Amino acid sequence: MQSIESTALEPTRGELAGLSLAQKLIRFLPVYGLVLLTLLLIVLFSLLLPQTFPTVLNVRSIISDKAIIAILSLAAMIPMASGRIDLTVGYGIVLWHILAISLQTMFGVPWPIAVMIVLLLGALTGFLNGLLVEVARIDSFIATLGTGTILYALALWHTGGRQVVGVLPEGFYSLNGTMVLGLPITGIYVLVLALVLWLVLEYLPIGRYVYAIGANPKAAALNGIPVRRFVIGAFISSGTLAALAGVLLASKLRIGQASVGLEYLLPALVGAFLGSTTIKPGRVNVWGTMIGVIILAVGISGIQQIGGSFFVEPLFNGVTLLVAIGIAGYAQRRRGTVARKAPAAPVAEPAGTK
Repeated sequence: MQSIESTALEPTRGELAGLSLAQKLIRFLPVYGLVLLTLLLIVLFSLLLPQTFPTVLNVRSIISDKAIIAILSLAAMIPMASGRIDLTVGYGIVLWHILAISLQTMFGVPWPIAVMIVLLLGALTGFLNGLLVEVARIDSFIATLGTGTILYALALWHTGGRQVVGVLPEGFYSLNGTMVLGLPITGIYVLVLALVLWLVLEYLPIGRYVYAIGANPKAAALNGIPVRRFVIGAFISSGTLAALAGVLLASKLRIGQASVGLEYLLPALVGAFLGSTTIKPGRVNVWGTMIGVIILAVGISGIQQIGGSFFVEPLFNGVTLLVAIGIAGYAQRRRGTVARKAPAAPVAEPAGTK
């Protein structure tokens, strides 16, 4: 069952042919409008806060705070490309970061093995989500909401409502705490993951198959694409990335507690949904998702430095999402209008009618 639809709305050469420069700019506005808005926000906050915003320290802070959200957004983006949604990216990180610590402190598991166990459990959760959606035919929103709630309950049961603390190896701390060229290594993780996903989705057959499934699963199946296999694979990939985010969160916080993690769900989903409104509007894509995360990070950082209250972050997330969806809706309506106004192709007359 589909929860969302994936179709691309970027202008084609045929649409742009014959348009004036102003009309072309208007047509490209929904495609790169979010990118331009991000640049404008960076310039605006740099002018308003020249001592604090355009600094290396602020860049470090943004990368450190938002890298985990970026990974979760990429995780959520993969099932979205196939027309499904995965809510366990927000619930699962609660259990994964707790397990990454408790396996080492309570059971004495070496940190590399503990990390591998958590990643495998994340993949297994994605596999179960895929079975629920494709085999049991449960809507992905309901299935992953149920699975995520179970994971959260397991985290509460495992901790008993208490924090999981203990001395961890320096190697585990370095997963998040290492600096590369003066910037957090988590930024490198995000960049590498984004490049790999971009190459897979845009240039490999598997990516075209996933997008075809998201656009029309019935047509994809009729064309010989194994829909069930690719959807389950999308959920496995999502679950693995969510588990990776949990490991990095554990390395960052150095303690595990069930009250931490759920606040990542909304920003991660907002970043992924924003990604479907830019670069390739109407279709989730890697660089659009990155722009979605960046605009949230830049906007929230700037407003907080100006003196915004504690409610600024959720307010900004919600407003930005509504504005971006409005832009995407405008693009879709405009494309429909252009298609209706386009002259019909002449029909060739049968031979011998003259």
